[in-house]
Amino acid sequence: MNIQRQFAVTKPEFITTILLFVLIAVMVLSSRLIRLTSGSSLVFEDQTEILLPENSGLSDLQQYLESEDIRFDKTEMEWAARILGWRKMQRGRYVFEGEYSYNGFLSKMARGIQDPVSVVILPGITTDRFTQTTAENLHFDSDSLLALMNDSTFLAEKDLSKEELFGRMLPETYLIYWTSSPKEFLNKVLREFDNAFTQEYREQAEEMDMTINEVVTLASIVEWEAKNQDEKPIISGLYWNRLNRGMRLQADPTVNFALGERRRLLFEDYQIDHPYNTYMNRGLPPGPITNPSLSTIEATLYPEDHDYLYMVANPEGGHVFTRTFSEHQAESEKWRRWLREQYRIKRQREAEQQANEQETR
Repeated sequence: MNIQRQFAVTKPEFITTILLFVLIAVMVLSSRLIRLTSGSSLVFEDQTEILLPENSGLSDLQQYLESEDIRFDKTEMEWAARILGWRKMQRGRYVFEGEYSYNGFLSKMARGIQDPVSVVILPGITTDRFTQTTAENLHFDSDSLLALMNDSTFLAEKDLSKEELFGRMLPETYLIYWTSSPKEFLNKVLREFDNAFTQEYREQAEEMDMTINEVVTLASIVEWEAKNQDEKPIISGLYWNRLNRGMRLQADPTVNFALGERRRLLFEDYQIDHPYNTYMNRGLPPGPITNPSLSTIEATLYPEDHDYLYMVANPEGGHVFTRTFSEHQAESEKWRRWLREQYRIKRQREAEQQANEQETR
């Protein structure tokens, strides 16, 4: 059958029609192909975090985008994914902001090119706070992290006690992938500690006849004791003076650790039978009581040279340092008088507030 005769068109008209059809097809195809690599196929006006806890298909991703009110052409994205071959997305955390092509957007997740999370470890914290704040930023729960930190096999592999392990959780900001396991996270922090504890530090510790764990243990006490950065070398020197004289450290933070809470200590607290109570036991406690910062570790390795043996808190948030016990007693009495006065002022204010509330009823 002759198509030209059936539709009664001339040869030039027939050729023109065919060319026009081909041109339209090419334009449509070109338009779609351009959209594959166009930098404005998807627009993220604000920084958008996409969390994929498991490997996901395209439909799961689209549901996530819809839940985040991100505008996109569903049909066009499906076509693009089919053409490009990016239909399986790897688990992870991905951050997008600005304009993206379909290829740039889909390939990032299909290839698993994650954006790391910033995990901040603070100095002088408890194990519970450490595990909770870490788990808030990563894709594992605090219980699994705590379980690993108490796992005998893992501790034996590192040749550390659970206290020594936590003492090496160096305060710093760590960039780590959201999908990292507890073991990967702890290994990363331990590597950072090993890098930060330089050869110079190791030689200094050896010269002082101290192991790394002993240095960290003493530094952990200084960390809890020192409120001011400038006092760290002074407090370190004070504890070194006590150790060198065979005195008990008598460090309040070790009693707090033994009690399991940080609060003002009572007389009976100092009598607690616990290996970490340095009022009852000589020398260093068995391990760190917290995770000291690098500056505190340095202050412990390079203490200030002085004759102080005693210290007591002062109203400014620091300490008064003394050389003799009689001087210490005098300064302690000043501190107790100040505390009593603060309690008196507090009770007076509470009474006045209560009286005002009764008058307004």
